[in-house]
Order: sequence, then structure tokens, then C-alpha cells
Amino acid sequence: MGSKKRVLFIDRDGTIIKETVDEQIDAFEKMIFYPKSFTFLGKIAKELDYELVMITNQDGLGTDVFPEDTFWPVHNFILKSFENEGVVFDKVFLDRTFPHENAPTRKPGTGLLTEYFSDDYDLENSFVVGDRLTDMELAKNLGSKGIFINDETNLGTGEITVKRDELDSHIAIESNDWEKIYEFLKLKDRTAEIHRKTNETDIAIKLNLEGTGKSDIKTGLAFFDHMLDQLARHGQMDLTIKVVGDLEVDEHHTIEDTGIALGEVFHNALGNKLGIERYGFCLPMDDCLAQSAIDFGGRNWLVWDADFKREMVGDMPTEMFYHFFKSFTDGAKANLNIKAEGTNEHHKIEAIFKAFAKSIKMSVKRDVEKMVLPSTKGVL
Repeated sequence: MGSKKRVLFIDRDGTIIKETVDEQIDAFEKMIFYPKSFTFLGKIAKELDYELVMITNQDGLGTDVFPEDTFWPVHNFILKSFENEGVVFDKVFLDRTFPHENAPTRKPGTGLLTEYFSDDYDLENSFVVGDRLTDMELAKNLGSKGIFINDETNLGTGEITVKRDELDSHIAIESNDWEKIYEFLKLKDRTAEIHRKTNETDIAIKLNLEGTGKSDIKTGLAFFDHMLDQLARHGQMDLTIKVVGDLEVDEHHTIEDTGIALGEVFHNALGNKLGIERYGFCLPMDDCLAQSAIDFGGRNWLVWDADFKREMVGDMPTEMFYHFFKSFTDGAKANLNIKAEGTNEHHKIEAIFKAFAKSIKMSVKRDVEKMVLPSTKGVL
């Protein structure tokens, strides 16, 4: 059994050619190809493993308001032009009905696409690409996600059957730039989650390396929460951490086990590591200078050069800082070299966490044009 097939269901008008004022492409002089669509649909077709399917509403096609002899020459020219650039649509579906007919074959209805509701297709990881809200509702009805090419035309608003805000969770990306759409499809979100439960701690972590710095962190240790929040914000990743630990004993298990679980979730989110920069930061914070150099190279190691004169910073023992980072490297299978100097202990450890976040951000960054493994060994 092969893997399930993913599909890009692509609208035509407003998506690969520009929409017209009268919403009807019935003459060559009205047709303008959408900017960058040839280049980046060509790259999608060549580099990614999606079936390409065109699905388009053509109101009244074959009637007096839209004679077929004005449609097919332009339509066939569009298909042939893309075919010449390596973009071949596996199927083309045309719905000819008018909006008032409410036909099940008309988007957002799925009547033309029943063959894709089978075990052969992975609709959950497929996308509908279109410029209308009806395309986004089609994505919802297919159990897929939408790529919304939004030129602020508000087309299709009157034809959706749900409230507008109900579609937001089904829109994976909103962009009218085919280059960004290509990058999104090629650089899929790297997410992971873990639930680690022992007799001493119960830890749940969710991570999105393509996030925006959102965090929801509760470990039972306020200063530890503050430090982990630095990781999310300065590393530009979304991070949720919930920990229930045996703090009535002491802080050791909570901090150490969180480090292990956080390292493991990073290891899982990085996946095959294709295209990552791999290496990573040095930053000042008032009186302090902190350095964090990381390598997600598949081997764990920690070099630690930071001394603290105080026993506690907030509610966190300073001796546990080393243990946290050592546990992280064990879980992430990463090399980490940390050095810090300064006089203010709070500033020193906060500078370390900020530098750590920046080094991670730098090292996990991917180059869409160089999706190769950064290793001469062939494995990380």
C-alpha cells in the first residue's frame, strides 16, 4: 500500500488568472495571468507531491449569457500555457450553474469531488487554493485547509453558508503572493507535542517552530515560567508548557524533567532537519554578556561556563540552571555551549535564556532553495 495522495484543489479565476469586473473570462483581451503563478506553480508541480486539480464555477456556461464558443478557446489556452511550464492538472471540474440554483456541484458544495472522499486521498493534508470565501468553505467541507488569495474583492461573500468568522480556522495562509504560497507548502509547519508522566512530574508540551512567539507556560515556578517565556518570544516559536511536579519535595524534578521533555519535543519537531542552518548567539543585557552556541547535530553535549553567587533567583535554585540545559541537550540530541559573565544574577540568567532562544531561532531557520541536510555524514 502506498501513501495517501494529497491534493491542491485550485480555483481558476482570481487565482491563476486575474478576476475581471464582470467575473467572466470570455475573450483573450480580458485575460491576465496571475503574477508569479507560472514560476511557483511550476516549482510546486516539480518539487512537491500534490495532485493538481482545477475546480471552478463558471456561471451559466453553455447558456446565452456565457456561450461555450467564447469560453473554450481561452480556457484551453490557459491549460496549455501552464502545461508548457510543467503544470498539468490531473482533473478539471467545471460547474455551470448559477448561484440561485444552489446546486450541490457548485462551490462550496463538494458534489463534483466525491471521488476524493476515499482512502486513496489525504484530504486532511490537502488544500483548496482560491480567492473567494466559497473556496474557503469548500476547504472546510472537504476536511482540508484553505489558501486564501485575498485581493480584497470580497467575492463569494453572499454564497457562503456559514458565518464569515467560522472560516478563519480553516484558512492555513492568506496571501496573494504565489512565492509565499510555494514557501508555505514546501516549508510545512514543524510542530510537535509530548506528554511525559512519571511518579514525580506530569508534563505536557506543544511546540510550533513556525510560530510568532505566543506562550502559555505554567510550571509552578514563576521565575522558570518567565525564563521559558523568553524562549518563546525571542525564539519566535509558539510554546505551551503545563507541568505538575512534586514541588512539595523541591524544584529539582520539575526543572530537570521539563528540560528533558522540551528537548524531546524539539527533536521531534525538527523532523528530518532538511534545510536547517543547524548552528546558532551572543547578546548583551546591561552588565552581562551571554553566549549560546547550539548544534542540532544528533549528539548530546553541554559545555557550561556560568557561575552564580546567589543560591536562588526568584523561586528557582541557581544550581538547577545547569541541570535544565543538560536535560535539554539530552532530549534534543544537541550540542550546547553556554557562557555568561556579569554582576547581576537575574540579568545573567535572563541573558542566557534570550541568547539560547536566539541561537535556536537561527539554527532551525530553513532555506527554501537549499533543502538539503547540512551534514557531510548524510545523517543528523
